[in-house]
Amino acid sequence: MTTEEKIGQLFVNMGASRDESYLKSVVDTYHIGAVRYNPGNAEEVYDQNRILQANSKIPLLIAANTEAGGNGACRDGTEVGYHVKVAATNDPQYAYELGRISGVEAAAVGCNWSFAPIVDILYNWRNPIISSRAFSNDPDKVLAMSLAYMKGIRESNIAPAAKHFPGDGVDERDQHLSFSVNSFSCEEWDATYGKVYQGLIDAGLPSIMAGHIHLPAYTRRFNPDQPESAMLPATLSKELITDLLKGQMGFNGVVVTDASHMVAMTASLKRRDMLPTSIAAGCDLFLFFNDPDEDFGYMMDGYKNGIITEERLQDALTRILGLKAMLGLHKRAKSDLLLPKSEALAKIGLPENKAVFSQVADKAITLVKNKQAIFPLDPEKTRRILLVEVKGPESQFGKAIAGGGNPLADLKELLAAEGFDVSIYESPLDKIMKLPENEIAKGIMNVYAQKRPISELTDSYDLIISVANVVPGTVQRVLWPASKGTPDIPFYIFEVPSIFVSVQCPFHLADVPQMQTYINTYDARKETLRLLVEKMVGRSEFTGTSPVDAF
Repeated sequence: MTTEEKIGQLFVNMGASRDESYLKSVVDTYHIGAVRYNPGNAEEVYDQNRILQANSKIPLLIAANTEAGGNGACRDGTEVGYHVKVAATNDPQYAYELGRISGVEAAAVGCNWSFAPIVDILYNWRNPIISSRAFSNDPDKVLAMSLAYMKGIRESNIAPAAKHFPGDGVDERDQHLSFSVNSFSCEEWDATYGKVYQGLIDAGLPSIMAGHIHLPAYTRRFNPDQPESAMLPATLSKELITDLLKGQMGFNGVVVTDASHMVAMTASLKRRDMLPTSIAAGCDLFLFFNDPDEDFGYMMDGYKNGIITEERLQDALTRILGLKAMLGLHKRAKSDLLLPKSEALAKIGLPENKAVFSQVADKAITLVKNKQAIFPLDPEKTRRILLVEVKGPESQFGKAIAGGGNPLADLKELLAAEGFDVSIYESPLDKIMKLPENEIAKGIMNVYAQKRPISELTDSYDLIISVANVVPGTVQRVLWPASKGTPDIPFYIFEVPSIFVSVQCPFHLADVPQMQTYINTYDARKETLRLLVEKMVGRSEFTGTSPVDAF
């Protein structure tokens, strides 16, 4: 390999296009070691990966984000469920199924690497980044589920990358926007995050994604003289990657950084210093170019001026090429790195795999709290139902992750089919925003005049179901409206029987502790809501076990 080819192996590219000329130019110009691509349908992704492998001198690691299923490898792949939903089944078999199905579909479209499982631990209920993406607040459950996931995905010869070392879930800040700190002592970390990572390492975990997360206690242990102001996140920290992970814990696989556009990394050093420092610290692969020419030059300069030593470069290359060898990529002709197209596409969305989604949802939906005799719902007793949307801050990124759907409309349809008379509440603010522009300001000023007699609720409805569809963002909390005494603020729990359903965040009971009946469904898919209605009307039991402290 030339020096340029060696430096290129350190990069994971995020493709800007699926055009064949672009893909060829990336592998020819930058000699990249790996790819993590933009989402697409199975056929698009397959064609892209075929072109990449056919034109790369050294076979590529091609990563997918199979956190919830094969839909992380291609849009038409099979969703199984995010980690917290899978863990709510209280059965590691479904974590295995999540890994297995993810592996089958990701491998079919040409992937051989996955940025999963997520082995963060949900200690801080205010953390919106992993509130549905991590398995639990119990390290033993996280380890059991992660081992099962790893077993499932390895069956398709895909290398899992557990993330985000040294562990998210203590802090509540978002590394995309801010520094984030795991404030555990060394002893606390060893008994929790360390226990999970060591268990996976001992079981043969081949790769780890380092997070832009500080771990001051261990940084001090390995470097007692370093002032706190000079401490760096794991992706830039020799103490955390070389000394702790690779040294003390004996990890012999590949370390990839989390995305390099995140503020917790970019605000730590100048970019020209940040790139080679990440490799010098012990990370082996750097996730995403900003500007390819500029970043490649920064990494090359870091090697030439000794930030990246020859020994460290050779070690990184040995690990990267070793991972590719573990997958057998060096033993196969370029034409054999992917299955024949028709055979590959036939593996996407198999009925028996899609059925697992319903199995998981049925076992996961969790009746977290029920202090009233309200179930089973019966049209003879609670015929008139008001559905109320409970909103949170707008987050376009969160919406993209959570997917589409209209849970209120779906619940109305499903409950109406059971014989209930269902209405959807329209908030005063929603009505005001439909007014002519010159009347909106006046309407908002009068929003406090929306109080109504309690009898308007008690005479009109037998049951109120509040539905929170609050997607992840900087925060994932209920956002109460400016109006007072309206149904979108659940003040009426002793006036009208009430149920609160959270379809995204498992922690909204903290926002509505007054609610007597609280349910987590963990997603807003219509099939999940159908199974919820089955449980509410008494045709099936609530069996989910909250994997977090929802209180």
